[in-house]
Amino acid sequence: MDINNLISQMTLEEKASMLNGLDFWHLKGVERLGIPSVMVSDGPHGLRKQAESADHLGLNASVPAPAFPTAAGLACSFDRDLVNEVGQALGDICQEENVSVILGPGANIKRSPLCGRNFEYFSEDPFLTGEIAAAHIQGVQSKNVGTSLKHFAMNNQEHRRMSTSVVCDERTKREIYLAGFERAVKKGKPWTVMCSYNKIGGVYSSENPRLLTDILVKEWGFDGYTMTDWGACCDHIAGIKAGLNLSMPSLGDAADRQVVEAVRSGKLDEAVVDAAVARILNILFRFTENRAKNPEFSLGVQHHLSRKVARESAVLLKNNGILPLASKGSIAFIGAFAEKPRYQGGGSSHINASEITSALQAARSVAEVRYAQGFHTDRDEVDEALKAEAVALAQQSDVTVLFAGLPDSFESEGFDRTHMRLPSCQLDLIDAICAVSGKVVVVLHNGSPIELPFAEKVQAILEMYLGGQAVGGATVDLLFGAVSPCGKLAETFPMRLEDNPSYLYFPGDGDTVEYREGLYVGYRWYDAKNMTVRYPFGYGLSYTTFEYSNLRLSGDTLPVDGELTVTVDVTNTGRVGAKEIVQLYIASAHKGVSRPVQELKGFEKVYVAPGKTETVTFKLCKRAFSYYNVDIADWYAENGAYEVRIGASSRDIRLTALVNVTGSPALPVRVTGDTTLGDIRSIPGAETVIGPLLQQMAQVFGGQGEGEENAMGESGDAMMEAMIGYMPLHALKSFAGETFTDDAMRQMIDALNAIQK
Repeated sequence: MDINNLISQMTLEEKASMLNGLDFWHLKGVERLGIPSVMVSDGPHGLRKQAESADHLGLNASVPAPAFPTAAGLACSFDRDLVNEVGQALGDICQEENVSVILGPGANIKRSPLCGRNFEYFSEDPFLTGEIAAAHIQGVQSKNVGTSLKHFAMNNQEHRRMSTSVVCDERTKREIYLAGFERAVKKGKPWTVMCSYNKIGGVYSSENPRLLTDILVKEWGFDGYTMTDWGACCDHIAGIKAGLNLSMPSLGDAADRQVVEAVRSGKLDEAVVDAAVARILNILFRFTENRAKNPEFSLGVQHHLSRKVARESAVLLKNNGILPLASKGSIAFIGAFAEKPRYQGGGSSHINASEITSALQAARSVAEVRYAQGFHTDRDEVDEALKAEAVALAQQSDVTVLFAGLPDSFESEGFDRTHMRLPSCQLDLIDAICAVSGKVVVVLHNGSPIELPFAEKVQAILEMYLGGQAVGGATVDLLFGAVSPCGKLAETFPMRLEDNPSYLYFPGDGDTVEYREGLYVGYRWYDAKNMTVRYPFGYGLSYTTFEYSNLRLSGDTLPVDGELTVTVDVTNTGRVGAKEIVQLYIASAHKGVSRPVQELKGFEKVYVAPGKTETVTFKLCKRAFSYYNVDIADWYAENGAYEVRIGASSRDIRLTALVNVTGSPALPVRVTGDTTLGDIRSIPGAETVIGPLLQQMAQVFGGQGEGEENAMGESGDAMMEAMIGYMPLHALKSFAGETFTDDAMRQMIDALNAIQK
């Protein structure tokens, strides 16, 4: 399709209409030119296609579709191939339902465990977020269906999300909140990107040229179209100028006329409109020209895949040898979620599941299981009759499996949680059952971390997150040992809410939220504080054990433009074949810029048979050792030593090795009157410019003549050195005499800046 030729045939009115939705879910077409109207629809863990009664909060019914585990669980698989497979399944159903773009995945960072939409986001870590998001995107788009990477950017809370303005420093933005998007865009190449509701530094994301054009398009090379979140358009013309291509849902005909008038009055360049239309048409025809004639789609096959994915994503948090369960003996399943699992979150991602398998249903095919409801999910109050029934059943049973979690009313799109606790009725029931049974397994259904005051009382905890429509079957597979748990946490479980780094600043005051914790999000904070956590990032148990050995680096130095190969052997020292997630962290081992203690820079999931050894390989380049330097507006790897850490979790580092990064050019020091003498002295060749002045200062502060000893000895020398080193250049006018005038200082500044060019 010759897009430019097509645009040349369009009237200004037709072009203007393309930048504004037709209705709630469709883009406009131009029938006379053969441009069809196409549909976009909610995701991201399943297709939420609405035929009628359209809404964006999941309130009205949608077509039956498979519901896969939500992102919170999916990321715990640490499995790119598995996530890609999920993406392909989503692409298949989109082809079946004639949907051009599925709205997802969500790549926002989990700044606080209270964010009501955390179940839709992958991780607190940007590297893991970017890798999993890219795999999801690649899977969907391999079926010639687009994705819409969202919510760009810094949509980290639901509280006042449509008006809040985020205040955050540039380095933190780049290293934490944009890095996951960057990796997903560069590696996954999404067809569309959805901007967030919120403002950043007082500017709406939908009107932010720095975000939508300078960073997304010019820096990262994004070539698809950008769209608003539903209702996120404030100023249609300002958005188009900034790099926004499509406003959804429809703003009405008045918005089209507004664009036409802006072009004709000279307020909006028609070339900008043409470029936006071209981006939309490129994606539109990429879908329509590659429509699958007979999509390979089966609800049954996708249900089985959902069960497999839920198994791979589940995390075994505790096991005192009680798991896996034997199929013989008396087993009690207690808790309403055993019969009616909570398998997804509320809001725009709410899927009309094609089939639901409960744990109770699945368990009765492998063991004799008795059931008691125990509590209500629609209200948080103790039902004494249900409680008594459950306690009696537990008392009569060899093992009790208690299904607990957060009901829909506790976490959803649209509002944030106010605490990290389970409903009090569930906590009361757990305590009561632990009082009569010494064999209690807790299965959790929740979309984000919770406080676990009962962790020491129970014998096992299995975190299923919101595990999709087949979560019940997957839970039983894991409980009875059909497979070994192999997921690991994509986020930290703190001991209590108050330990979280954003606790004092979330959700902000009025319409302003300040990200004062800076870089120290998630495990970066807990590691820096050496703080005890309930379960660390990257943690998860198995039904076997693994030994790590033979860490090798391809060299002990890494040129800044080179690549480092890291290999490590993993041996299954148990009797059960299982998968292990091997994690690679990088820690600075030299004195340099302030950085987190360690950062995830690689992970691989590998199956290891009992008694066998597998070799895991990682490839690292400059970016793995870099931080974002705001002065050069780029990533910079300091020369020096770094520790390569191989671990089973962020708190279980098994092997380490050192590598020296070399070849990075010295960073220029932009000298002004405020630049300290210590910083100036770090400039190569600076001594030739400032040396005489420094000697003069040494005499002023030293106060002794040649051969005389400082009365304070070595401590006095250190004090003098520190005072001079921390002194800004302008302060020398007070100490260097009349020779160091304003003109002399300006000449010195020019000379110091010149030698760095």
